[in-house]
Amino acid sequence: MVRDLRSTNGSTLQRGGVRVPIDGSVDWALKLDDGDQLLLGDLSEPVVVDIGIEGLDGDAPEQQEIVALKRIVDVPTIVDRAYGDPERMTALYRATATLGHDVDQARMLENMGRAVFDLLPGATHLTIALADETAQMVPVLTRVRGEKKKDKDASGAGAGAMQVSRSLLKKVQQERAAVLMANAGEELASRSVAGAKIMSTMGVPLFGGEDVLGILQVDNRAAAGIFHERELETLTIFASQAARALHAARLFQRLQVAEARLAGENRFLKKKEAARRVPAIIGDSAGMKRVLELVEKVKETRVTVAIEGETGTGKELVASLVHYSGGRRDALFVAQNCAALPENLLESELFGHKRGSFTGADQDKKGLFEIAHGGTIFLDEIGEMSLGLQAKLLRALQEGEIRPVGSAVVKHVDVRVVSATNRNLEEMVSKGTFRQDLFYRLRVFPIRIPPLRERRDDIPALVRHFLERYASEMNRDLGGVAQEGMDCLTNYAWPGNVRELENECQRIVIQLEGGGIVGPEHLSPRVRQMENFLDRVGPRKGLLKDQMEQVERWILGEALREHGGNKSATARDLGITREGLHKKLSKFGIG
Repeated sequence: MVRDLRSTNGSTLQRGGVRVPIDGSVDWALKLDDGDQLLLGDLSEPVVVDIGIEGLDGDAPEQQEIVALKRIVDVPTIVDRAYGDPERMTALYRATATLGHDVDQARMLENMGRAVFDLLPGATHLTIALADETAQMVPVLTRVRGEKKKDKDASGAGAGAMQVSRSLLKKVQQERAAVLMANAGEELASRSVAGAKIMSTMGVPLFGGEDVLGILQVDNRAAAGIFHERELETLTIFASQAARALHAARLFQRLQVAEARLAGENRFLKKKEAARRVPAIIGDSAGMKRVLELVEKVKETRVTVAIEGETGTGKELVASLVHYSGGRRDALFVAQNCAALPENLLESELFGHKRGSFTGADQDKKGLFEIAHGGTIFLDEIGEMSLGLQAKLLRALQEGEIRPVGSAVVKHVDVRVVSATNRNLEEMVSKGTFRQDLFYRLRVFPIRIPPLRERRDDIPALVRHFLERYASEMNRDLGGVAQEGMDCLTNYAWPGNVRELENECQRIVIQLEGGGIVGPEHLSPRVRQMENFLDRVGPRKGLLKDQMEQVERWILGEALREHGGNKSATARDLGITREGLHKKLSKFGIG
């Protein structure tokens, strides 16, 4: 081995045509190989000392490395020594100060990379590798001085990420130390290093307690032996602080994930507990009895159920009844309105996504299909789903397979699908806006919920239920409903169905004085207009069905006149679709 003890002219090691300066200002030694030459004195006319090393018993000489070590246990001593150098401590303070500004791991790694280049002017390349679940070091950040940030590849590292040298990693882990190797391209028998033509490299462990979180490898590919012991000490001090910040960021990220998961589970469990008892369906009309009969028949099967009905008829309530009265009651019931999200977000909500699959996807997310495994998923407004997403839903129904966004792994789920829509899917199929094969998959067992105007006998019971519910919530006393008030409520068409009736009852409770009787004067003007409705319509005596058709015809005509013949506005005001309005107008011969 050779060490320069501050000679006047310095010393140089020549190996294979490459000259490595020997710095006399640092306390390190170079291991010599057979065939090396020491150039002493003035390099223009050096004194050349040839090195010859014989192998033992004729064996080939062992591969030698040029190594300097700074053990992790010695970090306090290294820090104490650095205190005597104000310039270095200032640079370290500035570098480590950036680490505490962000708890996001990705941004913290970017800050670490920039800080290393600021600390070490001779650094040309750096790679940060973090330990995965199997303790393998996976590169997560590769940067080259002067180059723009590279796009991420599938592994999450920069495109063309440089693997950490296996030889360097082994040395770091064995010695539990920061390692400096000079002229590494020639000395290491590692293809990853030699192939990169690295002239000098440092590997520093990132310790989180007793665990190695990762390794920071910094290379110089510009000049041989550029890194010295001083740089190794500086990088070791920085890495000890960076490891603490990284450990804290990881704990914070795990806490966030755990909190989000617990919050989500808590929401679902609360919904599950609230609905565990079979929801009560209020109504004794023939239409609702038919609905309950169909639910009783299908509840113990696995077939898909299509619930049809106008807006506000209680489709989700019937869907939950199918779930909680059947064998899947102990698993989750989850609901999603397909019209509430754009296509890309709806796909992620239903099937989940992998981290980095799109902007904002900062962590893996389970989709509703995976969450509802063993249970039921209710897809409301299924007619609003795009054709592309319909194809993925069809695969989930046919094969029981889902694929999260950005993932190549298929997951198998056991989920019963209950769908609902107020649109005419058959017409959509004929127009090519809804897949025919999906239509038949969804509509294995259809259940139609009649609109409120078709089951007026249920209105008094619903009114009493909603009035009692909101009176209890608002701590109000009610004296009941006058017959005139109930007549108005019963005779009104309720285009918004049960939802509109519920809102009307809530408004009544808010404005009614304690102990008051609900009369026509407490109703909204729209409902109150029905007070003398029969006198104005004047339906002819006869079958109830014929009288109801006369009333419906009158309502449609009045609504059209109110909106100047605008059918879209009329349909919106009546709470039905434009297609539904056309059907009714055609039925009654109204132009």
